[in-house]
Amino acid sequence: MKLSNPLKAAICIIGCEAAGMVGTFFTIAAISTWYVTLTKPALNPPNWIFGPVWTTLYALMGIAAFLIWKKGIEKKEVKSALGIFGLQLILNMIWTPIFFGLKNTGAAYAIIVAMWFAIICTMIKFYKINRTATYLLIPYILWVSFAAYLNLSIWLLN
Repeated sequence: MKLSNPLKAAICIIGCEAAGMVGTFFTIAAISTWYVTLTKPALNPPNWIFGPVWTTLYALMGIAAFLIWKKGIEKKEVKSALGIFGLQLILNMIWTPIFFGLKNTGAAYAIIVAMWFAIICTMIKFYKINRTATYLLIPYILWVSFAAYLNLSIWLLN
């Protein structure tokens, strides 16, 4: 079945946003209870900033995935690139339940490091197919780098 580009774009963007929504269930309960009790680094942003930032990043991720998908899912390099993209998205999805749900900041740090490398691999694969898709992931890798710093700091401070 051949899908139109607008439908592919919608699937990619909504899929990424839905992946982000998974974490919301774990975050909401922990923010006002467990998270507020933690010692945080000096550069820790206010809680309200995370929602808009992640919503934007998931949209950019979805657009990037769409730009790759529309090059032809039957192509080996497209399948490989989207496979690695899927891996980093899964790691992204499981970070929040580990950090906020299980309150295991050490395991969450290991996951975010793996996610960081998966994002870099995704960007390398995407670059060979569509450079714009790679550029759309730059804010994401920068934010995940910052999030890794926050995660490590919280782990070490608590």
